[in-house]
Amino acid sequence: MQFNICHVPHRLVSNVRFAKLLLHGTGHLKSFPKQPGLRYGTLVAVVDATRDYTRAISMTKFIAALDQGTTSTRCMLFDRHGAVAARSQKEHQQIYPQPGWVEHDGLEIWENAQEVIRAAVDLAGVAPGEIAAMGVTNQRETTIVWDRKTGRPFTNAIVWQDTRTKAICSHLEEKGGIDRFRPKTGLPLATYFSGPKLKWILDNIEGVRRAAEQGDALFGTIDSWLIWNLTGGPRGGAHVTDVTNASRTMLMDLEKLEWDPGILEILDIPQSMLPRIVPSSDPEPWGKTLKDNVPVCGDLGDQQAALVGQACFGEGSAKNTYGTGCFMLLNTGKEIVHSQSGLITTVGYQFVGGPPAYALEGSIAIAGALVQWLRDNLGLIQSAQEVETLARSVDDNGGIYFVPAFSGLFAPHWRSDARGVIAGLTRFTNRGHLARAALEATAYQTREVLDAMEKDSGVRLTSLKVDGGMVYNELLMQFQTDILGVPVIRPKIAETTSLGAAYAAGLAVGFWNDLNELSAHWQVDQTWEPEMDRSESEELYRHWQKAVQRTFDWVE
Repeated sequence: MQFNICHVPHRLVSNVRFAKLLLHGTGHLKSFPKQPGLRYGTLVAVVDATRDYTRAISMTKFIAALDQGTTSTRCMLFDRHGAVAARSQKEHQQIYPQPGWVEHDGLEIWENAQEVIRAAVDLAGVAPGEIAAMGVTNQRETTIVWDRKTGRPFTNAIVWQDTRTKAICSHLEEKGGIDRFRPKTGLPLATYFSGPKLKWILDNIEGVRRAAEQGDALFGTIDSWLIWNLTGGPRGGAHVTDVTNASRTMLMDLEKLEWDPGILEILDIPQSMLPRIVPSSDPEPWGKTLKDNVPVCGDLGDQQAALVGQACFGEGSAKNTYGTGCFMLLNTGKEIVHSQSGLITTVGYQFVGGPPAYALEGSIAIAGALVQWLRDNLGLIQSAQEVETLARSVDDNGGIYFVPAFSGLFAPHWRSDARGVIAGLTRFTNRGHLARAALEATAYQTREVLDAMEKDSGVRLTSLKVDGGMVYNELLMQFQTDILGVPVIRPKIAETTSLGAAYAAGLAVGFWNDLNELSAHWQVDQTWEPEMDRSESEELYRHWQKAVQRTFDWVE
């Protein structure tokens, strides 16, 4: 039997330098310099334990991924080929207490998580011991604070789209401007990120600051909340977050991968309430699920999970995810690239034992959420799938442009003072034009981000990998390739956020061997090629840019 030292569980080998010397390709002991306190019997025990561990993993059939998004929670089971074995999904309530505020009920999310996990397991007919590990992926930046003793949130989670922290961000901008923390965090000052949301909770929710100072209040993004509950909750649950989620708080030093004490002091946030920062894939599980004893050892923010799920492991590879919002990430490798064009710098992923992979990101607040708004707020459609049919009822957008700045504008503008605009309305405009303009808005916003990414990276993208729920909208995908002028490629497995979380957990326990094996799973499902004349697409884009200008300076 052959062994690979990277798959020896860390709980079996505590001395990493010794671990590198332990095995030499064949499973035989290799001669090595004497190590203090180390005996031959210890080596044999470790080799035997590793052999048993490898055998146990080989008997498992699935990896579970818990994917907690902005509008729903789902659990998916993947087999060794990365194929979907089972899935279950459930929506949760969107809470809008006042204009600009968006909240979620943390307890509802946890209850839904338990329900979809059990449903997916039942659908697959999984026997005990057949799930090797679980990975978690989540809506990023959404902020929740809960009581360590009771497990109950002090207040609803503040969602990433929420803009209530505008005054906090404006105050922080007074010393150093919008890029005050960018050199350390890679992020501009914006209502989008977790740090200002946490400060707002500490300053405005009665009892939270006192509880934090006493060590009884815990902060986390949704991954931390779920992992803590999955691994025991008040009975010793693990309070952790991975480097990708930590990089979205505006509190972590990108280079050191540690909480920055200077920023915490400025925001008046007690470090004791923050989770421990861990790698995205960790062979030392943070805990096990109480019901099924499954190791929890993978964690990625949803967009970074999609980067992994799309096998964008090479420097210069990129993907775009079309979900509630729209998020384009470009892998920049080991290099931290600070944007000069309105993008943000983030951690792409970190697998244990290796350096982090960094990324440039273009974040768009509203994409699929605009379709949801047409359905829920206007009643224009009964289901999200109907929007394509309605949009196809007209030949074009009728001269209207829909800029969905419901939460301000994110990349590349970063204008929290912007609000939504429909420009170009005439008596000719009908429901079909509104539907078409809503879909086109996502494509135009993606073009803005792609242009900025090419400026920052100096790399001209020759194609774009896409994923997310909206990639099954044929009209949108064709318009997207027309506006970008490059092919758009959808993979066979489009649930890449869940797949990325599964990959992180599977690598941690040796379910999959390496990145090459994961890359081999990726296959093309459909490719769209540009059909529109380039001069026509540029004229449409020019009108979009005019409409964007009309959204500025609305909130004073």
